[in-house]
Amino acid sequence: MNLVPALMTDQYELTMLSAALKDGTADRHSVFEVFARRLPPGRRYGVAAGQGRLIELVRDFRFGEAELAFLRSARIVDDQTAEWLAGYRFRGDIDGYAEGELFFPGSPILTVSGTFAECVVLETLILSVLNHDSAIAAAAARMVTAARGRPIIEMGSRRTHEDAAIAAARAAYLAGFASTSNLAAGGRYGIPTTGTSAHAFTLLHDDETAAFASQVAALGKNTTLLVDTYDIAQGIRNAIAVAGTDLRAVRIDSGDLSVLAQHSRELLDSLGATETKIIVSGDMDEYSIATLAAEPVDMYGAGTAVVTGSGAPTAGLVYKLVEVEGRAVVKRSENKATVGGRKTAVRRHKPTGTATEEVVVSQGVPDRRPNDRLLQRSFVAAGEIAPTATLAESREHLRQCLISIPWEGLKLSAGDPAIPVIMVPTA
Repeated sequence: MNLVPALMTDQYELTMLSAALKDGTADRHSVFEVFARRLPPGRRYGVAAGQGRLIELVRDFRFGEAELAFLRSARIVDDQTAEWLAGYRFRGDIDGYAEGELFFPGSPILTVSGTFAECVVLETLILSVLNHDSAIAAAAARMVTAARGRPIIEMGSRRTHEDAAIAAARAAYLAGFASTSNLAAGGRYGIPTTGTSAHAFTLLHDDETAAFASQVAALGKNTTLLVDTYDIAQGIRNAIAVAGTDLRAVRIDSGDLSVLAQHSRELLDSLGATETKIIVSGDMDEYSIATLAAEPVDMYGAGTAVVTGSGAPTAGLVYKLVEVEGRAVVKRSENKATVGGRKTAVRRHKPTGTATEEVVVSQGVPDRRPNDRLLQRSFVAAGEIAPTATLAESREHLRQCLISIPWEGLKLSAGDPAIPVIMVPTA
């Protein structure tokens, strides 16, 4: 069976639905919120990502004949629930932070309101998308900051699930990566793609020079030659001998990249290839990128660390019921207490544009001050999808958000969140 969005869920969503339909609570107007209780260790901000993908999946969240037949045959739902699911279409509201917005512990990233039944069945899908994409975007944003304006290529497809690879490429591009190696991401989202050759291509040929000559003959001099299959210094000499001094770039994928970048730059310059760029790859993360800040590196390639969130593969987001029929509801279990009521959030800034704090009010609206920015926007209204930002617009939004936080918030070292969240609870 080909999975459709409606089956990208946990069974307990449908058991809760069945029980609520039976006891008459399914139609109670409810408000669910997505938020993080804490940031991953060492992080000073989160990046809200995946909303663009999520809204499309919500639009297509339907239970067709095949899905209902499976649920019935597996005795997951009864006839009453199956009949309800057959007519399912989300008719509520979804509001939240713009894609590319920064978030902090307690930020109401997404608010889903409607009947309990129509909102609860979306829980797993919402958390699956936002937890994955937000984790990737946050890790990628830290790498972009560490790169200090040097481009980064996303090349992690072979290190994750094939569908996750596409979503990860999108999230990395949102965070400021220059391109991806994943062609599906390029075709689906218009992300610039790049790629030349691997060590296997060099090993295929009788010698390195023959491999380089073949690649240049096929792709021209505006290509990147991988020079570390054998001896890097000789590889650079062979590359320039074959392609000439106007070769676009060489790539180094192993070894002490700090030392090798220095030696490679010196050698390229001595050969007259002063405009040939140096690209480094091989287990790059924000920390290894930062250590190369002073070295003559022109571009980075990052893979495994990107698609695994650089040690934090989930953003730790939760989806909690906070309001029923206008009444704030509160979970009080140990270490997992929540603030009840629908939240509204603003971010406060100095006149210079530097963010100072985030104010979150439950069942009310924050007092608006000069330089405040309201954080929530409409994604779905009464079941109708609102106009959404393009990926390019969301990418620029994140860039501006990162500029706005205090410089301490961009540090890679552990510390407090970049700005505090002031929670004003229900009166």
